[in-house]
Amino acid sequence: MIPTTTPTRWQLADGREMLFFDLPGRHSDPVTDRRALTPNAQPPSQLRFDRTTGEWVIIAPARQERTYKPPADRCPLCPGPSGQTSEIPAPAYDVVVFENRFASLAGAGRPAPADGVAAPFVSAPGLGRCEVVCFTSDHCGSFAALTPAHARLVVDVWRHRTRDLLAHDAVEQVFCFENRGEEIGVTLTHPHGQIYGYPFTTPRTTTMLRQADTYRAATGTNMFGDILRHEIRDGSRIVARTGAFTAFVPFAARWPVEVHIYPNRFAHSLADLDDAELDDFADLYRDVLGRLDRMYGAPLPYMAALHQYADADAQREGYFHAQVISTRRSAAKTKYLASSESVMGAFINDVSPEALAATLRRL
Repeated sequence: MIPTTTPTRWQLADGREMLFFDLPGRHSDPVTDRRALTPNAQPPSQLRFDRTTGEWVIIAPARQERTYKPPADRCPLCPGPSGQTSEIPAPAYDVVVFENRFASLAGAGRPAPADGVAAPFVSAPGLGRCEVVCFTSDHCGSFAALTPAHARLVVDVWRHRTRDLLAHDAVEQVFCFENRGEEIGVTLTHPHGQIYGYPFTTPRTTTMLRQADTYRAATGTNMFGDILRHEIRDGSRIVARTGAFTAFVPFAARWPVEVHIYPNRFAHSLADLDDAELDDFADLYRDVLGRLDRMYGAPLPYMAALHQYADADAQREGYFHAQVISTRRSAAKTKYLASSESVMGAFINDVSPEALAATLRRL
């Protein structure tokens, strides 16, 4: 099953780009965006280099003005057939992508590398791109509840946007993710995710690639591939498998709920996977999210992320995988990232990875 990924391109009232992606046999019918949108009065975002850690921090005051927990009848992600009430001026849609009105990163051009400058205070323009991905027009839906064809369309949209954004001069890394639940900090409950086109390689990715390079030098093999093989051989943390993908709770899980989904063969990103593999990924991803929602009898708040890597020599060891995490450590208890985690980066997990995997297998 191969959904179409040739979008209908549209424009919002303030000039932002919008793309409608349709299921086979359907066609979007957007209308003119008639809203009188005013420019944000806050200054543009800025990158500031934290000399003490060697990491970039994004300063984005415009995000203070973003929409905050509107009532369901004023949701900006529901279809707006009048063109006056919503970010999505259309009577209905399958999957929609548009530039975030309250973007952390925006602007074209190639930023000058500043992390090598010998000065305590180094800054750069907050170039890049932030997009919103609406998975469905159903305000009360979820990714886990999508039909197989619809879930596969979202996966193809992720692949489409990854390829497109990596062609932008300002973008060095593309990050597709979903935040769900108020406990995670979500301010819009409509089923949606986001895509960040960063102008730098993020700290987490930098660390993993550094570890993978060190591992390759010591063993001659790929670190991620060896982790997958050892997890399969051990078996105690495997959640589910398909012909092309494996879902497991990692040996050193940091979070009370944490599941990784790896392709069974090496791939840098979604762009490296064939259609049958993408079908498998969409099905297993939905399966994992469905199991998580059945853990406590209510929708689980979670963060879901796609770790993707470019084909560049600096990222040659990068192995595509998805990661789903949650701070919920029981039906009624939340794991808060206190001083050890937030200040020192030393995670303490209250849940045994083997016990979590056993629970998810039963579900």
